[in-house]
Amino acid sequence: MDLQLYDDPRAFRALADPFYGTDTLRHTVALTVMARFLGMKRDTPPIMGTLHDNGELVGVALRTPPWPVIVSGLPTDPDLIDSFLAQWLAADPEVPGVSGPIENAQAVADVWARRTGGTTNVTLATRLFRLGELAPPVTSGQAREATLADLDLLVRWRGDFEVEALGFQRAPDEGPASVRRMFENGDSMILWEDGGVPVSWAVASAPMSGMSRVGPVYTPTEHREHGYGSAVTAAVSQHALAAGASDVILFTDLANPVSNSIYQKIGYRPVYDATELEFVRLPSTV
Repeated sequence: MDLQLYDDPRAFRALADPFYGTDTLRHTVALTVMARFLGMKRDTPPIMGTLHDNGELVGVALRTPPWPVIVSGLPTDPDLIDSFLAQWLAADPEVPGVSGPIENAQAVADVWARRTGGTTNVTLATRLFRLGELAPPVTSGQAREATLADLDLLVRWRGDFEVEALGFQRAPDEGPASVRRMFENGDSMILWEDGGVPVSWAVASAPMSGMSRVGPVYTPTEHREHGYGSAVTAAVSQHALAAGASDVILFTDLANPVSNSIYQKIGYRPVYDATELEFVRLPSTV
C-alpha cells in the first residue's frame, strides 16, 4: 500500500478530480476545496495524497491547514486505513482531525485512536440535503443581493455563525478575505431585509460540477422565529438554480432540529450524514 504525496496541486488534481467526480454529492467538500483553495498562496501549504494498492488508485485525501483532513475519498477497511495513517502521519503529525461522511470519518478516527492511544471528540454532526421541488415560504420582507457595501456586516455575521456552529472562530483574521472571495468567485450572496433592515443572510456557491452548495445561512438571534432563515434560503436556492446548478445542496447541524425541519419544508431532502471529529492526544502520546 503506497501513499503518494504531492507538492503540485495540478498533479494531485489529475487523479483526484476523476476519482471524486464519480460521486459529486459525496465528495462536495473535497471538490470545492480543490477548485477554490489549492491554487491559493497560503502560509501553510495543503497536504494532498492518493492511496494506491498495487498501482490501483483506492483512496484520496487532502487537508488545507488549519482544517481537518477530508476523508470522503478514503476506504473504510481498517487495514487500508492503518497503512494510510502510518504514511500520512509521517508528513502531517499534527493533523487535528477528520471530516467527511460519517462512516469514512469514524473509520479513520477509530484507527487513529488505536494507533496513538488518543481519543476523539465530535465537533460537528451534519446531514447533507439536496433540493427537490423548491417551495418558498410566505414571509414578511424581501431578498436583495449583497454588495461589497455590506462587507463589514457579512464578516461579523460569518464570525458569529462559526462561533455558534463550532464554539470558536477557526481563523478570525481571514474573515474579510473569505467574504471577499465569495464575491470574487461569483457566489450568490443574498440578504433578507424586513423594513429595510438586514435580518438574515445566505450564500450559495457558484455552480461547479453541476453543484451549488448553500452555506452559510445565518440569522442573528434577535431576528429568529420569523421565518427569515427559510425565506433567505429559498431565495438563494432560486439564485443557484438560475445560475445553472442541477444539484442545490446544503449541510445542516444535526444538533439544531429547527434547521433540519425548515429546510425540508422548503423542499430539501436528506442524502447522507457527515461528521467532523477532533483528535485528542493524551499526554503520553504527544
